[in-house]
Amino acid sequence: MAERTDNDGGAPERARPDFDHSPWRFWSEGDQDEHARQLARQRQLAAGPGAHRFGERCFVSELASVEMDELRLGEGSYVAAGAYLTGTLRTGRDCTMNPYTVVRGDIELGDAVRIGAHTSLLGFNHTMTDPDVEVHRQPITSRGIRVGNDVWIGSHVVVLDGVRVGDRSVIGAGAVVTKDVPAGAVVGGNPARVLRWRVPELAPPADGGSVDGGSADGGSAGRAGHLAGASGQSAAARPGALAGALAAFADTAREQAERVLARCFDPTALDGGAFVDRPGAAPTVRAQCDAIEIADLLLGRAPDQLPADEQVRRLRSWQDPATGMVGPLLPDGTQRPPEAGLFDPAAGYHVLSVGYALDLLGSRFAEPVRVVAEAEAAEIVAGLERQPWRDGAWQAGDWVDILGTAFSWNLELGAPGQPGAREALFGWLLARADPRTGMWGEPRPADGLLQIVNGFYRASRGTFAQFGLPVPYPERVVDTVLAHARDARYTDPRRQNACNILDIAHPLWLTRGAGHRSAEVTALAERLLAEALGHWTAGAGFGFQAPHPKSAGVPATEPGLQGTEMWLAIVWLLADLVGLADQLGYRPRGVHRPEARRTLVR
Repeated sequence: MAERTDNDGGAPERARPDFDHSPWRFWSEGDQDEHARQLARQRQLAAGPGAHRFGERCFVSELASVEMDELRLGEGSYVAAGAYLTGTLRTGRDCTMNPYTVVRGDIELGDAVRIGAHTSLLGFNHTMTDPDVEVHRQPITSRGIRVGNDVWIGSHVVVLDGVRVGDRSVIGAGAVVTKDVPAGAVVGGNPARVLRWRVPELAPPADGGSVDGGSADGGSAGRAGHLAGASGQSAAARPGALAGALAAFADTAREQAERVLARCFDPTALDGGAFVDRPGAAPTVRAQCDAIEIADLLLGRAPDQLPADEQVRRLRSWQDPATGMVGPLLPDGTQRPPEAGLFDPAAGYHVLSVGYALDLLGSRFAEPVRVVAEAEAAEIVAGLERQPWRDGAWQAGDWVDILGTAFSWNLELGAPGQPGAREALFGWLLARADPRTGMWGEPRPADGLLQIVNGFYRASRGTFAQFGLPVPYPERVVDTVLAHARDARYTDPRRQNACNILDIAHPLWLTRGAGHRSAEVTALAERLLAEALGHWTAGAGFGFQAPHPKSAGVPATEPGLQGTEMWLAIVWLLADLVGLADQLGYRPRGVHRPEARRTLVR
């Protein structure tokens, strides 16, 4: 209750208890003292042990129990009397937790989510796998609950862990929701079923009637064409336009490919000329490889600037016979020998780029990657343990990618490695994958899920993807990537770069067989694809970072070979996710090839 001081100067007394149960009236009807008391309560909560933040005109009743690790309320959101909140809750604007709601576990709400009285959102669960151990002594799991925008959840509803609730949906009073709720649907009952459609254009052609598991549109891949995208136009009306845009883009890219490559070739560099990432830059090992990949994708041949056999000779000559690694080029064009061990940071990516460039040219490394061929299982495990999984999962994933790719090349050269070395790599990854995220490492307050998503792409690319093995928790990977994709710091068109979008596109492509949340995946892929096509610069290709007036002059936005190679792969992956890759007429065969390169056999 709000406080009021009596005339004797004693303790404040309660006033206007109706605000605790009808908090939507508080900021319009409450007086200045009551407003000050509420703001003081929010400051007190924010100063406590949890990561609590409150937008403008929020309200948290003093009769609510807030026992959270993190509470972030968007502008105009409120928590009424009797609510019980534990775990993590992040909301958009204008969200309500009405009297006696229970919100526990890992919960995220979009904008304008209204939750009725006595409703429970339970974003965690007990395990009960061992019948000889009391349930309360067994581990707790949490997949979290995600609710979209403009959702009305009625009174006495129960939403269970792992559920995704689509935008503009309604959950009727008393429903028990155990599966994902389609966008635009009205559901009710126990278990909840689709009753009708609040947004008729999102309805599938034939409604099966139940809230199916697996995707926020009912789990059917066939329904993906009915989920509204960012443009507000239903996907059913978009495939023709998007297919046409893809075909036009591919024609343009092929027509301009020779200009893109010629722009980045320096005939005075090295012996006979060399590629640079951008005009005026120094030649690098990667630039030669990116040029080979771009020419293969768009022209179906090696770049015209150097004969293919000369490129093969050059790339093979750069491999250090002692380590099997390829050292970096110095600014003067000479090469620095690679450092010994697993792995020289400046040489590591060349295991991928040079190996795949040679493969595209019909060749291979002259020598095995000896630092991997000679590594014992214990050394592999020690290297994995040394990686900064907690605060630098991308760097750790990069290390794994290099290791897995080196194993692949070595197998082709008859150097399978020391007994148990490959098994140690895959065993460690399987044992350490987090069942909550499907990934390795942990989110960081500074950049959210960015590190673990980017690290997952690199680690899984060189191991599970490259060898055709299933990842351990594909549905959780999808959940994590979709949650990450909501972070505008990385997916807003003004802020996109090739690394961050590739690290979304490939994991979703890799896990597409699970069918999990397929409509959401398709809708996201459509949006990112349409945006990616707009990043192309005529006659120059793609910059690593998407061009935008606010980032004009930033070097990363200048078109170059690295950005062009990566975005071409991104476009294919996203196009394949929406079933339109055949419009492009190309398929990546190099570093960013979608399918496995080999199986894990000796």
